[in-house]
Amino acid sequence: MKTKFQWIEGGGSTSARGWLASGVAAGLKANRTDMAILCSDRPAACAALFTSNNVPAAPVQYDRPLAGKGRCRAAVVNVGCANACTGKAGYADTVRTGKAAAKALGLPVGEILVCSTGTIGRRLAMDRILAGVKLAAAALRPDGGAAAAAAIMTTDTKPKQAAASFPFAGGRVTVGGMCKGSGMICPNLATTLIFLTTDAKVSAANLRRALKLAVARSFNRVTVDGDQSTNDTCALFANGAAGLPAIAPGKPGWDGFVATLSAVALSLAKQIVMDGEGATKFVTCAVEGAATAADAYAAARTIANSPLFKAACFGGDPNWGRVICAVGNSGAKCAELKTRIFFDDVCVYDRGKIASAAVNARLAAVMKQRAFEVRVDLGMGRFSDAVYTSDLSHGYVSINADYTT
Repeated sequence: MKTKFQWIEGGGSTSARGWLASGVAAGLKANRTDMAILCSDRPAACAALFTSNNVPAAPVQYDRPLAGKGRCRAAVVNVGCANACTGKAGYADTVRTGKAAAKALGLPVGEILVCSTGTIGRRLAMDRILAGVKLAAAALRPDGGAAAAAAIMTTDTKPKQAAASFPFAGGRVTVGGMCKGSGMICPNLATTLIFLTTDAKVSAANLRRALKLAVARSFNRVTVDGDQSTNDTCALFANGAAGLPAIAPGKPGWDGFVATLSAVALSLAKQIVMDGEGATKFVTCAVEGAATAADAYAAARTIANSPLFKAACFGGDPNWGRVICAVGNSGAKCAELKTRIFFDDVCVYDRGKIASAAVNARLAAVMKQRAFEVRVDLGMGRFSDAVYTSDLSHGYVSINADYTT
């Protein structure tokens, strides 16, 4: 019998016991909070995944070896500057930030991750960063999750949080999290900036195993624009504050933990797509009947990243040809006379039979919805997958045409 988790209304990164957070205005962005700290009140295990972009930002270079040790309990985050492609000087700025956070929090420097997001190719305003670290450390609160989630936004229009709990060993384990991301979204082996917390007792090795399972079907299944960031970081911390037995694969609680973590991750991932830069539509691109798992993923990802398909979604243009074209471009094994395409429950293409005018009218109605599903049956096998995407609007172009000016 599967363990049932429960959502925590308004929950986030501090819903789990023993977690504190803050969001403060350090002057990095005008008229808003722009710096956050998330911290456990006790030692914690940690696992993290990072961007596979070959030009990783200084914070990613700094955090990788720290997270690899499996014993981190805090993260300090700034917006406004990615500190990417800033050379040795930029890396030194990250080191200074980590040392300042360690001093302000009274923790070993090796237990604090440093994360940045914003414009590439600019140096951090270190006077403001160092002052902001002190402000954020002093503002830490058990109910500070919402403030932290708001402070780490860049072009996001709303904070992104989620939390859920499940019963275990006579008590409850909670998993919570926050993330940011609206553009430059196409994660690979990582995500945008996301911080997941739990009060469960889980070893670093098992945290990493659970995190990879959760990310595979959440953050690595979303795309806004097909661009993977230089700064993508996904960190999961476990502090054991629930006071319950350790959770491990094959033992009681493991399935419940993975299911709850995966649900929280998927909720956050979908929030990113819903809030994609300029987005007006949320589209699920599902592929079934593929010859291999790789084919299913490739076809779904190619549809989701197609600028032509995404533009059609924005305009509500009933042009299902964009879908079958993307499938053919994906490299997945497919054939015109075996493929079927559905928009929600409307079949617009059936193994060589094209949609009638009446069917196209129904398709147009589906595409006017805020959210809908495109489902492609390749008729080649038994494998399936899905990727979540947004439309490509005038708003997206405007935001990114003026991003640094």
